[in-house]
Amino acid sequence: MTARRTDAPAASAARAAQLRSLLHEHAHRYYVLDSPTLPDAEYDRLFQELQAIEAAHPELLSADSPTQRIIGKVLDGFTPVRHAVPMLSIRTETDTESSGALAFDARVRRELELGESDAPLEYMAELKFDGLAINLRYEAGVLVQAATRGDGETGEDVTQNIRTIDQIPLRLRGLSPPVLEVRGEVYIRRDDFEALNRRQRELIAQGEKNEKTYINPRNTAAGAVRQLDPAIAARRPLSFFAYGLGEVQGWEVPAAHSLLLDAMVQMALPVCAEREVVVGADGLVGFHRRIGAKRDHLPFDIDGVVYKVNSRALQQRLGFVSREPRWAVAHKYPAQEQMTLVREIEVQVGRTGKLTPVAKLEPVFVGGTTVSNATLHNEDETRRKDVRVGDTVIVRRAGDVIPEVVAVVLERRPADVGTAFDLSQKLNGRCPVCGSAIAREDGEVDWRCTGGLFCAAQRKQALLHFAGRRAMDIEGLGDKLVEQLVDAGLVQTLPSLYKLDLEQLTALDRMGEKSAANLLAALAAKRSTTFARFLYALGIRHVGESTAKDLAGHFGSLDRFMNAPLEQLLRVPDVGPVIAQSIRTFFDQPHNRDVIEQLRAVGLHWPEHEPVQATASPMSGKTFVLTGSLPALSRDQAKDLIEAAGGRVTASVSKKTDFVIAGAQAGSKLEKAQALGVEVLDEDGLRKLLAAAAAAAAAAPSA
Repeated sequence: MTARRTDAPAASAARAAQLRSLLHEHAHRYYVLDSPTLPDAEYDRLFQELQAIEAAHPELLSADSPTQRIIGKVLDGFTPVRHAVPMLSIRTETDTESSGALAFDARVRRELELGESDAPLEYMAELKFDGLAINLRYEAGVLVQAATRGDGETGEDVTQNIRTIDQIPLRLRGLSPPVLEVRGEVYIRRDDFEALNRRQRELIAQGEKNEKTYINPRNTAAGAVRQLDPAIAARRPLSFFAYGLGEVQGWEVPAAHSLLLDAMVQMALPVCAEREVVVGADGLVGFHRRIGAKRDHLPFDIDGVVYKVNSRALQQRLGFVSREPRWAVAHKYPAQEQMTLVREIEVQVGRTGKLTPVAKLEPVFVGGTTVSNATLHNEDETRRKDVRVGDTVIVRRAGDVIPEVVAVVLERRPADVGTAFDLSQKLNGRCPVCGSAIAREDGEVDWRCTGGLFCAAQRKQALLHFAGRRAMDIEGLGDKLVEQLVDAGLVQTLPSLYKLDLEQLTALDRMGEKSAANLLAALAAKRSTTFARFLYALGIRHVGESTAKDLAGHFGSLDRFMNAPLEQLLRVPDVGPVIAQSIRTFFDQPHNRDVIEQLRAVGLHWPEHEPVQATASPMSGKTFVLTGSLPALSRDQAKDLIEAAGGRVTASVSKKTDFVIAGAQAGSKLEKAQALGVEVLDEDGLRKLLAAAAAAAAAAPSA
């Protein structure tokens, strides 16, 4: 037996050890934690450096080297699944130019001992999806198990979650062999991902403190598949593409990979249509270019394409090397993550007054375009990542997603880097658009401008909220018209709405005389409203419809309300310190009071009265949450009936919730209510409560 060499230079040995440690750490973050901190391009560069050292000094090659295995881990709480056929990775070609395709074709031809005069090879060209690899096991045509890749040998049993993906057939169509394992990728489409985050933002706005928005589709898909609760996975918009096989018993696999994919389509399995049989190196190059040109317009994320020798017989001849098939390669595109310098950190004001720090970057080409700005989300996130002016940072851009700073490359931080980011200090406590004071409530991550009715950045949002159905209910004043009115300079504050004339409106694009007259009539009709609607329409942070009704009933007049000190506001049922301070902050801004006085001046009015005490009833002071679809009542109708009876409707379930009214397809709110022991009623139960409240009101002595 030949003795193992141990004469590698000390520097090479030390660098190999360092690279192994780095790659293990970053692979763990990517595969196990789903929280990568290193761009793919940089990881590939380090991986290739280690491969080169090991090739030059085989004695440094160790069993724990990242080049020798697929990294992954079974998470606690899942049953391990031993793969009958290992789920191996394929080699990655990081040369993003045409030469990468040419190199693969040359390697395959060399392995097959083909000369220049031999015919070109046929390849199957597919997409490299950015998701989570899954093995589906069908027995007698029925789905019996789904497992993640794990470490390639052992994965996680995620059958209950995979069953929630409608695209995956529970029974194969027209085929029922004893065993057929289908391999593919679970992913989330870009439009589904954006819709998911829109819903998450709505929940957060409604007070759901346990909710969050998601960073990218790949990590969100991986996290959903790994949920122990299948109900959570079912609420994530997961999709699936099939692209290969695992164990097969009792079925003759087609002679070409392209025919296999066609057969999968016949089995009712989802297979990506962006695939093509190509001939020779030129065919590979052409496919790579075509997909690259449309990459940003695909409905899902990819980070490259995959080439496979089409013939199964040739695949078997080529075999494997280092647990990778010689007959396949993943050919990457320019990375969607790159490193660049932070030149400055500026602050932008959003439609709702949210202040967002934005990194002004040394322009860098990433994700198919040149990026010079990237969001930092909020002050806490900026500090958590410790992004400073002068830092080298990793920037990510995928598709149409706003570019973001992923992490700081601390080893490149200069000695004279700027101080830690402080948003309030940078702005001297004032909104950069309108000069109003900025504020951040306890427990909140976002700083906000307090000049809601006055701030130009918030003008469109303030108008839309003011005109909304549950507020002033101004018919015809929708998104597109508000955009035109503000962009044309016709409406700068809420009172200027009521000063519009027919000539101004008919000059707008697609605004006929009849539509203009209807809008003016709607504005005139809504000069008279209720005190509660007017309070809600002002858009004071945390003052929803129910709170506005409580405040209107308690104070009776606008002047009493505007001038109420904190201790008086706190006497209103369900008004706590956060809401009370938000109200005071709003009215402490002189320009907000000016807008209100101008609204009074243009004729807005409502009945005022002395404060009254609500009639005691079985529903007075009780908190309700609505979930699901009721048989006869809409959610708005149910809410109005509850509030008329003295109850209060909130968005989220907590220990303070008295009743949850649940209809068909009730979701997580019902589950949370059951877990907390909150009383759950159906529509009939609600009607009985309403009847009892009505009876109590009828029996009460007249005032």
